[in-house]
Amino acid sequence: MTQAGFSAADREHGVPERGIRRGAPADVVPVGVSDAERATTFMAASLLLDYPGADFLARLDAVDDVVASLPEQLAVLFTDFTGWARAHGLRAVEETYVATFDEQRRCALELSYYAVGDTRQRGQALLAFRELYRAAGFEQEGDELPDYLPAILELVARSIDDPVTSGVLPAHREGLEVLRTALYQRESPWCGIVTAVCAVLPEITDDVVERYQKLIRQGPPAELVGIHNLPFPTLQEARP
Repeated sequence: MTQAGFSAADREHGVPERGIRRGAPADVVPVGVSDAERATTFMAASLLLDYPGADFLARLDAVDDVVASLPEQLAVLFTDFTGWARAHGLRAVEETYVATFDEQRRCALELSYYAVGDTRQRGQALLAFRELYRAAGFEQEGDELPDYLPAILELVARSIDDPVTSGVLPAHREGLEVLRTALYQRESPWCGIVTAVCAVLPEITDDVVERYQKLIRQGPPAELVGIHNLPFPTLQEARP
């Protein structure tokens, strides 16, 4: 195996090598956008962070079309990815996706994993996400857990005016930053997509930075004694 975790056979099939580097990515520079542009950012990210199945090339075309209306510093994060994906082909993208998101715990796409880990709070957290879908008038499709980031991005994009659904991504900002750092360290092309999501969220606070740094050092919680309050607001708590 190579340093990036790909064999010689993988490289013959076109899987791009990715190194492992230390450190953290540059701080996200917030980009001022309208609600419509924020929704476009979230929907485009949802399409590219989901598994690259048979419709992936069509998704790339759709993303290129819609991000043309975004500020340049956002649009380039998406077009860099779509260019990379087209250059390497669907099979290589699929294999790289699996090696990144399915085989690396620090690259998990399930938001509550970063907040509560694999603890007894996880079930409570997933229930809170299911309630969020129902409250917004949506039913989740597919077999993914309700905290699956591409599904949450689509939910927020389709209900961008709802203050409750709009608050779910800022409430999980530290988890998004951990994911962004893990992708940066693996030199993953998906790092730019998560960066785009973070760039249209409220500016990160000192408290979030502290929690993010703790997650980087220690990882998500392993287990807790009993069931306590979740580290993010539930639907009832978020309602005005």
